[in-house]
Amino acid sequence: MVDLKKKDGILTYAYLLLYIALSSGQIFFNKWVLSSKEINFPYPLGLTLLHMIFSSVVCFVLTKILKVMKVEEGMTPEIYATSVVPIGAMFAMTLWLGNTAYLYISVAFAQMLKAIMPVAVFVLGVAAGLEVMSCRMLLIMSVISFGVLVASYGEININWVGVVYQMGGVVGEALRLIFMEIFVKRKGLKLNPISVMYYVSPFSALCLFLPWIFLEKSKMDDHGPWNFPPVLLILNCLCTFALNLSVFLVITHTSALTIRVAGVVKDWVVVLLSAILFADTKLTIINLCGYGIAIAGVAAYNNFKLKKEASRDPSDASELDESSQRQQSQLLPSR
Repeated sequence: MVDLKKKDGILTYAYLLLYIALSSGQIFFNKWVLSSKEINFPYPLGLTLLHMIFSSVVCFVLTKILKVMKVEEGMTPEIYATSVVPIGAMFAMTLWLGNTAYLYISVAFAQMLKAIMPVAVFVLGVAAGLEVMSCRMLLIMSVISFGVLVASYGEININWVGVVYQMGGVVGEALRLIFMEIFVKRKGLKLNPISVMYYVSPFSALCLFLPWIFLEKSKMDDHGPWNFPPVLLILNCLCTFALNLSVFLVITHTSALTIRVAGVVKDWVVVLLSAILFADTKLTIINLCGYGIAIAGVAAYNNFKLKKEASRDPSDASELDESSQRQQSQLLPSR
């Protein structure tokens, strides 16, 4: 019995390390693909479109051809139109703008700006009637905002175009999480991450294809024959899908609190490693202090939300915990 528990504990830590490694690695991989002169592929729309097409194809193969994974039943045209469509559109917007930001700002600074996410989710949640304003939440949101402001003040080479793109991605992700919560709470349809990707990826690909035609296709045509390294691009797409699978493993074997803590650890890993891996990253003491304040606020936010969920009726708490895990499982896998 003890050996079994020990084995399960080791397996859980292995899944968490895999998630942190893949999530951090994917961010660095995307940055390298988009900014590397050797690859010469500065097309964030095109890269994100490839991710969504690859994800759509692989999900279809796994669920409909090989049948090694199951797509949850219950999807109707009405649910697809009112839930999947807005989620897919916001997912496309998030990945497009977030990846574009890497062309202008460092990975570390982009990660620091992303710490403002709980503020955007909370404000939009209040507007949608999903959250209630309170003095405690206002204080937490103020701490996060102050931390991000301090981190931005400490940025040496700030590029406001990149900041706008990154903040646009944050707003898109916040809207996507709001739609996800409405999707789960009000529509009553519970989907595993593979099912979500199965339904969402094709529409996200469509949303990305249209702007790609007008904004990037002509640039890629002007580049000459499309002789971009296919092996690297396919590997990049494969890493994105592997990240989704690792998240599926983590949420299956852990709790919402665990994956949130793992996400905070991953953020710090990304910030610190980016200073070593990329020449455009120069961290200052002000940067790190501001980001530390923001992360403390994020930790307080997560703790408050989890305590609030735990204090509810057990059946409601279970549903909310599943909703929280699903939101985490879809959190910017390809950025």
